[in-house]
Amino acid sequence: MNKTIDITKQMKTWGGFFGKSYTYRNMSTLEELDKSYKKNYNVTRTELNKIFLGEIKKDIKILEVGSNIGNQLALLQKMGFKNLYGIEINSNAIEISRKRTTDINIIHGSAFNIPFKDDYFDLVFTSGVLIHIAPTDIKLVMEEIYRCAKRYIWGFEYYSDAHTPITYRGHANLLWKADFSKIYLSLSDDLRLVKEKHLKYADSNNVDTMFLVEKMRRRSKKSEDRSKC
Repeated sequence: MNKTIDITKQMKTWGGFFGKSYTYRNMSTLEELDKSYKKNYNVTRTELNKIFLGEIKKDIKILEVGSNIGNQLALLQKMGFKNLYGIEINSNAIEISRKRTTDINIIHGSAFNIPFKDDYFDLVFTSGVLIHIAPTDIKLVMEEIYRCAKRYIWGFEYYSDAHTPITYRGHANLLWKADFSKIYLSLSDDLRLVKEKHLKYADSNNVDTMFLVEKMRRRSKKSEDRSKC
């Protein structure tokens, strides 16, 4: 925490008018969000959430990094999760999220400097956020997520075997696809891949991925501590 991070092009872009336009362009209800997933992948986001988090206790503390208008958190709330937090770089999206959600704490913040203590959350996740971080910066963001996550890291992002730039609405250096779960696993030998699902688009060969990574060393230490009691 309290690191000094230069404002990157991506932070400036998504935190400003371009990000505001994105928010209004992608406004949807939870029902519309599920319908778009069903159309794109033949499975709803709610169904994917249950596949990956269905066995996890509902009272765990969860943080979404890059929560935008709060739809992903609201879907988790609908599943029964109670302790939900979000950080978002675009102030306009935060204002909208606060009007659209109840009992979800969404604050202004950057993925480069998450304003919470080490291991503060049981699970930290992103949904379409890592794709907007430059390859030169991606490990800095992942290390922050790793720092704040006590046990699980969950993600849903564009997939490619190698980091690949994508032109976004005529702009370069705003969007990339990669094997993000593999990059996470390269951060530390205490991480293991619990589950991953590649989701091919119905109308193209593009692929997205959802993955769940677990921090094993901290879990093992807790087990050792309990055995000493």
